[in-house]
Amino acid sequence: MSPFIELLLTPASPPIMHARFYHPEEITAGTVIELSAENKHHAARVLRLKEGDAVTLFNGQSGEFSAHITSITKSSTTVRVDAYHAMDRESPLSIELAQAVCVNEKMDWIIQKAVELGVTRIQPVSTARSIVHLSGERADKRQQHWQKIVISACEQCGRNYVPQVLPLISLPEWLSRKKSGRSPHDVCFMLSTTATQSLKEIPKPPAGANLALVIGPEGGFTQEEEATVLHTGFVPVRLGKRILRTESAALTAIAALQTLWGDF
Repeated sequence: MSPFIELLLTPASPPIMHARFYHPEEITAGTVIELSAENKHHAARVLRLKEGDAVTLFNGQSGEFSAHITSITKSSTTVRVDAYHAMDRESPLSIELAQAVCVNEKMDWIIQKAVELGVTRIQPVSTARSIVHLSGERADKRQQHWQKIVISACEQCGRNYVPQVLPLISLPEWLSRKKSGRSPHDVCFMLSTTATQSLKEIPKPPAGANLALVIGPEGGFTQEEEATVLHTGFVPVRLGKRILRTESAALTAIAALQTLWGDF
């Protein structure tokens, strides 16, 4: 009988994480900043913060700023910026996730958790078996929605770099761009149930290499799509002997990459 192993994750001195707000403008120590309407509502109504409470601001450029609330009313919330901190919580890996668009709740979940796991950017793609079909204004609104999820995830997990959600494109179009813009050191992976090798059998990419991971929709890639991906130079890999749902596959693969070569 295999021994039961229990992992108790209790850090001796967990870091203090104040409420974090994304402020996509210039931030300078010593200045007073008025929070956006969305951040004001979150600070006052959700977090119930008060004058004098410490908060953290970041603008996605680099580092973060400690600050404290100077005024909080029904109409506005202002904070005074105290100091800049060169805090970098990014993984050493650069990972682009190309995720076939799936139903709203699943796609939102994938994007949120991928950001927490350290993905660098997210490319939604449409495939032959995609259940969700977006175009025009609907696609633009969905992209904006996904970008808000990215920002919220960064506020929660402590990242000061904000990954970009790129406009939705077709799988063939994305593959064409990858083929023309790839560096010889970049490594691209496709999860496949027919693959014979696992990630742990892949040699460690050189430092600075860009990694790409493409995940199919609920029904998987068609044989033609899979053949096209492989022809583009992607490495087929599988995650164990079990078939994972699309919302599990991407997150499991990113976690595996971080464990093998990243900061896990």
